[in-house]
Amino acid sequence: MTKKYCMSFDINILLRDNIRLLKPYSSARDEFSGEAVAFLDANENPFNSPWNRYPDPRQVKLKTRVGEIKNVPVSKIFLGNGSDEPIDLLFRAFCEPGNDNVVSIHPTYGMYRVAADTNNVAVNLVPLSAEFELDADAVLNAVTANTKMIFLCSPNNPSGNALDNRAMLRIIENFNGIVVVDEAYIDFCPEKSFLPLLDQYPNLVILQTFSKAWGMAGLRLGMAFASEPIIDVLSRIKYPYNLSILTQQKGLELLADEQKKLDWVAIILKEREKMIANLNKYPFVVKVYPTDANFVLAKTHDPRGIYQFLVDEKIIVRDRSSIALCEGCLRISIGSPAENATLIEALDELI
Repeated sequence: MTKKYCMSFDINILLRDNIRLLKPYSSARDEFSGEAVAFLDANENPFNSPWNRYPDPRQVKLKTRVGEIKNVPVSKIFLGNGSDEPIDLLFRAFCEPGNDNVVSIHPTYGMYRVAADTNNVAVNLVPLSAEFELDADAVLNAVTANTKMIFLCSPNNPSGNALDNRAMLRIIENFNGIVVVDEAYIDFCPEKSFLPLLDQYPNLVILQTFSKAWGMAGLRLGMAFASEPIIDVLSRIKYPYNLSILTQQKGLELLADEQKKLDWVAIILKEREKMIANLNKYPFVVKVYPTDANFVLAKTHDPRGIYQFLVDEKIIVRDRSSIALCEGCLRISIGSPAENATLIEALDELI
């Protein structure tokens, strides 16, 4: 993993012409930041402080804290309304509607396809193996002259497994476009993040989230890490105040206690092993796939019947049986010890 990036990567070639020429909107808080005795520049209501003021469009305090945790310079961090925002912005910045395409593994996180369809961008799907393994050559062979991005989710959703790092590096090193590595579940995975490789690969974009290990799904706070030119593009085309004061303040508050996150992850990993052991005892479970995430994918004889039985018991899992390579499968998130015990008690009734 020490090989230097050697392909020819030019962000200006990848950018849509209108984005390259775009003059970004300049908000009042872009033009002045700091303390003052009177803010009379943004047409704000002078009452109801602090909620009357627009939030920091650059999210400096929050990015500084994120940079400390992730050991990444602030200039290489983009914060968005969940990870879905930078996904959409990448399409809007680099993919010409009706002309360009992207490559994605399959099955994987569905928002890549939704963002592509919304932006009228074709998706070349590359199936994973029966064991959800990545074929780097197949991915690279799916690239055409109009391919702008490749999406890799590791650990992958819905399969749960981490993709082979060597295969991902082969793709990054042999593609002149942008490779997006979605690490939403990296905190539950023994494999290391690709974050230390940012300086080596200017075409690499890494997505992470606070929704999983940090327990902040309700805040809608996602992260993208990339080279400064890519972060600059995303920052220019985002909505000026994409993260509210409430999100920024609560995010900072919750990020102050990193040990709590580590404790939660430890509990989830322990519960994950218990869940796998329990599921393997049932005759109606055909297979529990290896997982590096905070969920398991279990192949069953009767996914729809089991799903409906659990719904009747007010226990909600995810039926993934209609997805290619996931036939017969239910995806089960690892909950609290009490929630997991409730699920197992219900499944015991089916023996």
